[in-house]
Amino acid sequence: MSVLLHNLSREREMEHVHLAVEEEDIYSGYNDYNPTFDSEELENDVGFQQAVRTSHGRRPPVTAKFPGTAIGARPLATAFGARIPLASSMGRPMTGAVQDGAARPMTAVRAAGYTSSLTRGSNFDPLGQSKGPAPPLEGKNEDTPEEKIKILEKKVNDLIEESCMAQSIGALQLALEKAKEAGRKERALVRQREQSGNAEHINLDLTYSVLLNLANQYANNEMYPEALNSYQVIVKNKMFSNAGRLKVNMANIYVKQKSYPKAIKFYRMALDQISNAHKELRIKIMQDIGVVFVRMGQYSDAITSFEHIMSESPNIKTGFNLILCYYAIGDRERMKKAFQKLISVPLGIDDEDKYIPSNDDNDSNMVIEAIKNDKLHQMERNLKVLAEKYIMTAAKLIAPAIETSFATGFDWCVDIVKSSQYIELANDLEINKAITYLRQKDFNQAVETLKTFEKKDSRVKSAAATNLSFLYFLEKDYDQADRYADLAMTADRYNPAALINKGNTVFVKQDYEKAAEFYKEALRNDSSCTEALYNLGLTYKKLSRLDEALDCFLKLHAILRNSAQVMYQLANLYELLEDPQQAIEWLIQVLSVTHTDPQALAKLGELYDSEGDKSQAFQYYYESFRYYPSNIDVIEWLGAYYIETQFCEKAIQFFERATLIQPTQVKWQLMVASCYRRSGNYQKALETYKDIHRKFPENVECLRFLVRLCTDMGLNEVQEYATKLKKVEKMKEIREQRVKSGREGSSRGRSAGSAAGVSSSSVSSPKMETDVKAVSQPESQQTSPLLDSGRDGAHGSSTKGERLSAKMRSLPGSNEPYEASSPKEIDASYVDPLGPQMERPKTGAKRRVEDDDFADEELGDDLLPE
Repeated sequence: MSVLLHNLSREREMEHVHLAVEEEDIYSGYNDYNPTFDSEELENDVGFQQAVRTSHGRRPPVTAKFPGTAIGARPLATAFGARIPLASSMGRPMTGAVQDGAARPMTAVRAAGYTSSLTRGSNFDPLGQSKGPAPPLEGKNEDTPEEKIKILEKKVNDLIEESCMAQSIGALQLALEKAKEAGRKERALVRQREQSGNAEHINLDLTYSVLLNLANQYANNEMYPEALNSYQVIVKNKMFSNAGRLKVNMANIYVKQKSYPKAIKFYRMALDQISNAHKELRIKIMQDIGVVFVRMGQYSDAITSFEHIMSESPNIKTGFNLILCYYAIGDRERMKKAFQKLISVPLGIDDEDKYIPSNDDNDSNMVIEAIKNDKLHQMERNLKVLAEKYIMTAAKLIAPAIETSFATGFDWCVDIVKSSQYIELANDLEINKAITYLRQKDFNQAVETLKTFEKKDSRVKSAAATNLSFLYFLEKDYDQADRYADLAMTADRYNPAALINKGNTVFVKQDYEKAAEFYKEALRNDSSCTEALYNLGLTYKKLSRLDEALDCFLKLHAILRNSAQVMYQLANLYELLEDPQQAIEWLIQVLSVTHTDPQALAKLGELYDSEGDKSQAFQYYYESFRYYPSNIDVIEWLGAYYIETQFCEKAIQFFERATLIQPTQVKWQLMVASCYRRSGNYQKALETYKDIHRKFPENVECLRFLVRLCTDMGLNEVQEYATKLKKVEKMKEIREQRVKSGREGSSRGRSAGSAAGVSSSSVSSPKMETDVKAVSQPESQQTSPLLDSGRDGAHGSSTKGERLSAKMRSLPGSNEPYEASSPKEIDASYVDPLGPQMERPKTGAKRRVEDDDFADEELGDDLLPE
C-alpha cells in the first residue's frame, strides 16, 4: 500500500516537470536574490514573527502519513514553468523557491564579482562608477561653537610658535608682544567654552603653554616682576602637573636680581619636588645652589654641595669650582685632592684613534671621513678643550699655594698631570712655569726653564724657542733673538709667532723687504694673525709704499674695529698722502675709542690749524692741555693763540706753566714779562725782567728791555742796566770772535789731515751711535710692529711713566729740564714777540705726534697662547 502511494505521488510530481528548451540559458538566475533570505527583512516577515511569538515554529514536521498536508504545502506550477513559493511545515520557504519568474538558482549563496545578468543587458560595474561623480562634500559650518573653538585654538598655537621663533632670532620685544597676544586669545577661548557649556573641556595643556611662554618672554626682556607673577600663577595651579619644576626658573630670576637667599630657597623647593629618578636634574640644581653660595661668600656650604656632586656624578665644572672654594679657604691638602679628582673625571668621549682611516677597508674609510668633522665629533673636541682649559687654570692657580714656592707647586702639578690622561698638558704647564718667572721679573730662571725644551718634540720646542726669542728681543739682544727665532722656525715652519719674531729681528736691522716676506709668510700660515698684518703695514710705510700700507691697515680695521692703534695709523697714512680731511675723520674715530688721549687731541688740533680752522684747533689743543698739561708744544700754541687774539693776560698762565716745566729756558720767562708789558702792567713786567736778570745775568734781551722800561718809567736804575748791557754785548762779541777763530783753525787742520789720510778716530763710532738711536728714539718707534695684545702678560715691561719720559726726552731742549743752563741754551738772540718783528712759531715745528703714541713697546713680538 505504501509503495502504491509512493508511486502515485511520484507520477504527480513528474507531471509538473518539463524538459529544458535548448534556447533557454541554463545558467540564468544564479544572481537573483530572494528577499526571503534577507535577515534585515525578518522583522517584516509575518510567518517568521509568528513562529517567534508562538509555538508554531516548534511543531513537528509533517510526514508522508499526512499526504494531504504535505501535498497542500507544495508549490503549484503552470505549464509555463512558473513557480509559486510554498511555505514549509516550519514556516520557511523551500530552498528551490523563487519568485518573479526568475530561473531557479542552484544555491542560496550569492556569487561575488561575476554575474550572469550581463547577458540580459546590464554592465559589469563592481565599483559603481556608472552612477556618475560623487556629490560634493558638505562644507563645514564655521558658525558652530565647536568650529569657532577649534579656529581659536589654532590661532593661539600659531602665536606661541611665532613668539618662540622671534626669540630665537633675537627679536625679544616682538616675542613678548606675540606672547601677550596669545594670552589674550587664550582667555577669549576659555570664555567661549564657558558660554557654549563646554567649560569642563578646557585645554589645560594650551593654557600651560601660553603662561609658560609669557613668563619666559618677560624674563628674556628683563621684566623680572612680571615674569615672577606669571610663574607664580602656574606654580599655584594644582591642575598643572610637574609645575613645581618652574621654581628653578624663579630661582634663576632671583639670582639675576642678586636676591641670593630667595634663590637658594626656591632651588631647594624645586629640589624637594623632583624625585630621585631624575638624578641629572637634581645634580644641576645642586650645582646652582653651590654657585649661589660662592657668590654669597659661604664657601663651606658651597663645598658641601660640590662634594656631594663629585661623589654622585663628577663633572669638570664642579671639580673646578670645588678647587676654587678650597683655594678661597686656603686648604692646601684638600686642594691637592680636588685637583686629583678633577683630572680623573671621565669625559665619556671616544679615542681620537678611531678617526684615523685604515688603508685596507674603503667602506670604513668613507664612514670615518663622514664622521670626522660631524657635530658629535665637534662636541667631543669642545668638551676636551674645555677640560684642558679648566685643568690648566686650576694648576696655575694652586701651584703657588700648595707648596712653599710656586716652582715646587708647578712640579707637583706636572707630575700629577703626567700620570693622567692629560699627559700632553705637562709641557704646557712647564711653559707656564717659565711665563710665571717672567711675571716675577726673574728672566734668568725663565730662560733656563725654556732652554730645557730644546730637545723635546717639535711643537713644544717651537713654543719654547718662540718665547726665548721674545725675551732676548725685549733685552735688545737681537743676535740671540734671531737665533731662537730660527730654531722655532726649524721646529715648526708653520708657526706664525716664530715667523713674526724672525721678521722683527730683520726689521730692526732695517732690512724691510726681507721683514715683509716673513710677515707675509706668517699671514699665509694664519690669515687671522693681526700682529703680522700690522707689522706688514708698518714695513710698507717704511718702504714708502703708502697705498699697500693703507690696504693692510684697512683690512686690520675690519678685524679690530675698536683698535685705536690701527685707526691712528690710518690717520697718519692719510696725512702722508696729503688727505687731511680723511686724517681728521680717522682721528675723530680714535677719540671715540680713547676719549682722553692728549696726543690724539693735539694731533687733531694741528690738522685743523693747518687747514686754517683756528677755532676747532683751539678746542682740541685746549682739551689736550686739560688732560696732559705738560706738553710744551700744546702750551706754546695756546700761548701764541691768546697773543694773536690780543688776550695777553690769558697767555701768561700758559707761559708760566712752561717756565715750571723748563726752568732753564729763558724764553718762557721773557714771554711772561712781555705779556705783562703788552697788557700795560709795567710794574709787574719790570719785576719779572729783574727776576730774569738775577737768574740769567748775561741775557742781552732782558737787559735791553730793562733799559727801555726804566727809561719809559723814569727810574734811576737805567744807567746801571745800560752799563751792564754794554759789558754783556762786548763779552758776546769777544766770544763770537773766539768761536770764529776756532772754526777757522779746525778747517785748516781738516784740510791738512786730508793729505795724510783719514784719521782712525772718525771711523765706526758715530755710526754705531746712530744705529742705537734708530731703535731708541721716537722716530723709529713710529714703525714699531704691533705687540701681541698682552699674551701671558710679558709685554707689560714698559710702563706708562717710562713712555712719557721717552716722549719728554724727544722734545727739543727738554733733555735736561732741571740742570744748569749752558751758554748755548741761553737764547741771546731772543726777539720780543710783541714787537714789530714778531713771528708766531709754526705749529708742530718741534713736537710731532709720533706713530707709536698708542704702542707699548718698540717692536711687537708674539708669545704662544697659554
